[in-house]
Amino acid sequence: MDFKSEWKKLLVVVGVFAGCFYLPTGFSRFNNAVIESLHLVRWYAREHVLLCLVPAFFIAGAVSVFVSQASVMKYLGAKANKVLAYGVASVSGTILAVCSCTVLPLFAGIYKMGAGLGPATTFLYSGPAINILAIILTARVLGLEMGIARAVGAIFFSIAIGLCMHLIYRKEEVEKANNQVVMPEAGRQRSLLQTGFYFASMVGVLVFANWAKPIGDSGLWFHIYSAKWVIAVAFMIALTFMLVMWFKKDELGEWVEASWSFAKQILPLLLFGVVLAGILLGRPETEGVIPSAWVIRAVGGNSISANLFASVAGAFMYFATLTEVPILQGLIGAGMGKGPALALLLAGPALSLPNMLVIRSVMGTQKTVVFVLLVIVMATISGIVFGTFF
Repeated sequence: MDFKSEWKKLLVVVGVFAGCFYLPTGFSRFNNAVIESLHLVRWYAREHVLLCLVPAFFIAGAVSVFVSQASVMKYLGAKANKVLAYGVASVSGTILAVCSCTVLPLFAGIYKMGAGLGPATTFLYSGPAINILAIILTARVLGLEMGIARAVGAIFFSIAIGLCMHLIYRKEEVEKANNQVVMPEAGRQRSLLQTGFYFASMVGVLVFANWAKPIGDSGLWFHIYSAKWVIAVAFMIALTFMLVMWFKKDELGEWVEASWSFAKQILPLLLFGVVLAGILLGRPETEGVIPSAWVIRAVGGNSISANLFASVAGAFMYFATLTEVPILQGLIGAGMGKGPALALLLAGPALSLPNMLVIRSVMGTQKTVVFVLLVIVMATISGIVFGTFF
């Protein structure tokens, strides 16, 4: 018997029992926080699982099955041309414009296929952070200078964070690259153009099915929103046609199996993270265990502590795409400084507590902590600089 292992299990059991024994069910704030967490879980299931995560799982599964390791290594591997690798990673994230949870299956897919740590984390940050519609909305609602600062900061961060991760773990990345056996390009079942159309159709479903409603009833963004289901269904019909005409039955089976493996790994951690985030922080415009008044008092002015608190709070909160803008509008009206507001904008959409739990399962605890700290530190510094000038 491994007594060390058994002692750890016993401590976990004792800890869970103590938590249950002293559960503060008699306090109204705790009871309300539990209810808010269940509301958040229901909202997440309705708004994000079917339209965001399921398409993302299928895209990740397609990457692992239909994209060769040689291709991933060529464009995103540790030995790939740095300008090409980081350019591809940041542009890919920009095009997808997904939330911090939807990007996770895609990140897991390219990382497990051999993408370098730097390009993979660049993609991980850029997907939620460099959202063109969110940046435009930020400029319209919070001011042009805030929109420009968010755009510049997010683009710079995505590459800077990836480069920092690469440099910190450079020795490990070199060993990983040297030990990887890159399989030669297999004979293609489909042309490169066909494969491109196949992936474009899945990305089209993901992007347009989740197209958020812009402010105002006119303009290009609103017209796209009005027709989003027509566009999404058109992409779905095109995808169905391609699957029937271009793919064999065993290939489709491998694709579904790979997609299911990502879902099994990610969904339980996301569910736990959403519940915990709901209990601690509640939903937008509601409260969890932590009173919102504490947050407002902590982010006034432009001190180091205010910017740091805004970065940390943003990193742990969950923001659906575009919801960070009206939330910040309310916080600024309640006294939040512009520096902390930018810090939250740069840390919030790219990270969340559910997001961190899944990242840890993909690349380990240490790398996850380093990634989160890099986001928080860079967001804090940006907030201080921006708040000093504006």
